[in-house]
Parts: sequence; structure tokens; C-alpha cells
Amino acid sequence: MGSLLNATELIRTVGLVGIWAIIFAETGLLVGFFFPGDSLLFLAGVAASPVADHIPGLGNKHLPIVALLIVTPICAIAGAQLGYWYGHRWGPKLFARPNSRLFKQEYVDKAEHVFYRFGPAKAIVLARFIPIVRTFLNPVAGVLHEPAGQFLLWNVVGGILWTDGILLAGYFLADQIIKVIPADKIDLYILPAIVVIVLISVIPILIEAYRTRRESRRKAAASASRD
Repeated sequence: MGSLLNATELIRTVGLVGIWAIIFAETGLLVGFFFPGDSLLFLAGVAASPVADHIPGLGNKHLPIVALLIVTPICAIAGAQLGYWYGHRWGPKLFARPNSRLFKQEYVDKAEHVFYRFGPAKAIVLARFIPIVRTFLNPVAGVLHEPAGQFLLWNVVGGILWTDGILLAGYFLADQIIKVIPADKIDLYILPAIVVIVLISVIPILIEAYRTRRESRRKAAASASRD
């Protein structure tokens, strides 16, 4: 399990096709929620950069950036569509199971909370940047009978923004990372860089949450003044 959670080890062992399979599984299979999608995408971008050969931790895995930018979002979109399909097909009974080491009802509750709080369009896009939620929101959207055409539209938008956005961040920041961090030590420092990327990616969610709270307070104040 440790290797499955280590993005660097995954790139060394599974390569390009494995990366695509993991992105598909994380977005399309309920058991795939534990995969490190954000860090895997960021490191894949680093491994596709011109300085990839100077990073021993990646095991000289130089990945093709064009193939990554084209196929990776397709895998993410296809996985989400699968999740939506079996959510629509099986309905609420899909989640009618006891908590276990892999499945917890709170994962579904978080996904449903995001769906209702931000509305379908924003939720489908923003959920891409929230680990675990991006796995469970797709079947939740199916269970809640989100229109298929609308789900597909925002699934495509979110899939491209998430995958290509983080891939390009890794690709263009790789050279700067090498200038600051010794190549043979990058394994020790890459995780904080990934955390920063993920934090930046959730800024739209925090802004939207702030706007929603401010609007709720404004409506409450207006209602109180009328009373």
C-alpha cells in the first residue's frame, strides 16, 4: 500500500500507461480514492520536463508531455463518466454498505455536501481539486440524477483543468525546483511543493465558500431588519 501512495515510486514502476490507469481508477472506481492523483500529476509533469533526466528519484523516466496533455484528461473524463453511470444505474443502494477500511459514509456525505453547496456545475469542476471528493462526487451526481449532458459538459471542463493544469505546473516549475533543491534530494522536498500546488488549486473553492457565507449573512441581516 505504501508504494501505491508514493507518487515517485508509482512513476518509476508503472510508467505512462500506469499513470493513465491510476487517474482513470481514482475518478471512476470507488476503491481508487486513495491514489495520490494531485502529486502523481505534478510529478508526471516534472518527469516530462527537460530536466527530468537530472532527477535520480524518477529513475530516468522521461515522459512525453504531449501524450500526457492529451490522454490524461481523457482518462479522467472517462473515469468520471463511469462513476456517474453506475451512480445513475444503481442509485442510493450503491452506498448502502457498512463502514470499512476502504469505504466510509463520510466520504459520500462530503461529496454530497459539495454538490449541494456549490450547485452541480461548480461542484463537478471544483471537486476535481479535492481528494476523495473527486472520486465520490461522480456517482453521487448520478444518484441525484444530474442531467447527463450537463454532467458531461462540466466533467470535460473540470477534467481538463485538473489534469493539464497540474501537469503543466510540474512541467514549467521543474527547472526552478532543480535550481533550489539538489537533484539527489528532490524526493525529500517534492511533497511540500505538491502541497503548495494543491493549496493553490483549492483557492477557488475557498473564495466560493466565502462568497456563499457572505451572501447568507446578508440575507439573514436583511430578513432580521424586516422583522
